[in-house]
Amino acid sequence: MRDESDQRRRVEQRGLWFDELEVGVVYAHRPGRTVSEADNTLFTTLTMNAQALHLDEAWSATQPFGRRLVNSLFTLSTLVGLSVNQLTQGTTVANLGFAEVRFPAPVFHGDTLYAETVVLDKRLSRSRPGQGVVTLEHTARNQHGEVVAVAVRGALMLRSDTAGPNTTGPNTTGPNAGGGSTAADSSDPPTGPAPELDPDVAR
Repeated sequence: MRDESDQRRRVEQRGLWFDELEVGVVYAHRPGRTVSEADNTLFTTLTMNAQALHLDEAWSATQPFGRRLVNSLFTLSTLVGLSVNQLTQGTTVANLGFAEVRFPAPVFHGDTLYAETVVLDKRLSRSRPGQGVVTLEHTARNQHGEVVAVAVRGALMLRSDTAGPNTTGPNTTGPNAGGGSTAADSSDPPTGPAPELDPDVAR
């Protein structure tokens, strides 16, 4: 806990507020994440996915890629996860959904994923004062620079001036600044082709 007698200016790591995100800017996320066999096996078994392409090395050796593939949903989760510290840590309200997800190339054990994000669009929320809807395009590349995953999603983001009572200025954030997934108003779908949301369904 913070010592209340300590009057030094405090800077807490966070993402970017809605008003700090810039359309067209490329946000490069570092460090990368090297994917291990353990990552793939654990994620696949935890999610009850019995696909032999992720689990059976001998059988996978007889298939077109000649070896096991990393579970594509692990790749997607890691792609979004790599963006969190720089963009949405403590500054988001909800993930509004994915408009596009594709995997142009496979990921193998030992590959390192590097992610970057482009803000495609942003607008103020029509139903939630102090919040805005942002469309993000996440791209993952491996250590050779090959694109292995692309995801376009909408996020409901907080504005810096109305982020919560524990927020002071653009360089700090508190526990009431938001985060995680909550129910979102159906009048605030992600811009672009992302699906509308049922306001009664919390994710």
